[in-house]
Amino acid sequence: MSLASVAFTLLAIALVIAGLNWLIRYSLRAPRIPEQGSPALRGLAYQTVSIPAARNKQLFGWYIPAADNARAPAVVVLHGWGSNAEMMLPVAAPLNQAGYAVLLFDARCHGRSDDDNFASLPRFAEDLDYALGWLVQQPGVDAAKIAVLGHSVGAGAVLLAASRRKDLVAVVSVAAFSHPANMMRRFLAARHVPYMPFGWYVIRYVQHIIGHRFDAIAPRHTITRIRCPVLLVHGSDDTIIPVSEAREIHAQRSSDAVQLLILPGEHDSSAELERHADKLLAFLNQATRTGI
Repeated sequence: MSLASVAFTLLAIALVIAGLNWLIRYSLRAPRIPEQGSPALRGLAYQTVSIPAARNKQLFGWYIPAADNARAPAVVVLHGWGSNAEMMLPVAAPLNQAGYAVLLFDARCHGRSDDDNFASLPRFAEDLDYALGWLVQQPGVDAAKIAVLGHSVGAGAVLLAASRRKDLVAVVSVAAFSHPANMMRRFLAARHVPYMPFGWYVIRYVQHIIGHRFDAIAPRHTITRIRCPVLLVHGSDDTIIPVSEAREIHAQRSSDAVQLLILPGEHDSSAELERHADKLLAFLNQATRTGI
């Protein structure tokens, strides 16, 4: 084979790989759904806020202060993939009505927050860290009584963030997957993409792009490093992430402070969680030692 033929073959291979990588990133990009309403639709007084984040980005958020001027316990609420702060309002409403300050925000590439070159579970967790940093500076917040609540990818993110922090009093994980590879395999299977060789390559490429191995950020592993109380919530009829994955995470718990709550409903459990807000509040009140 001539040198020109070798060069042409290598160029063709490089173009194929580049095209495949672009297709992977395009297929996995998060859909952006801007908020249409506001907390006012639920009768909640709020402030629209902009939170400085990594890479000179700004995060859009709603801060719903506690009703009185006393320093109140607070909860940061994080949405899931392709979602936004508005979609988490069913959870925020009972929290605020019970006396908690609530911060809802959009992760990068979501809602009204700034765009970035990609979104990922670790970046959700990074954005959460910035949101927490903003929240503790608010005069109406008791910085010693901060909890976090996340849904789906956001649930994985709150578990990851909590595994690296010591200043949280409680974590609520709603509909988390046990391992990112499980979610990727289901995504590929639904699109009839064979695992070998394509699925295998996709999983390794995604790990390369996000800069983290899936094992390091998997909820079934991060749960072992969390020292504050955790409530794992999952819908019994979830067809996107099977309830068995919640049980798998719970089985890896390092203490009895990790509870499992299975509610009726599908993957989007926010409405069910609102209906069962008494259980959520009982958990948070105990964790924050708040007699609300």
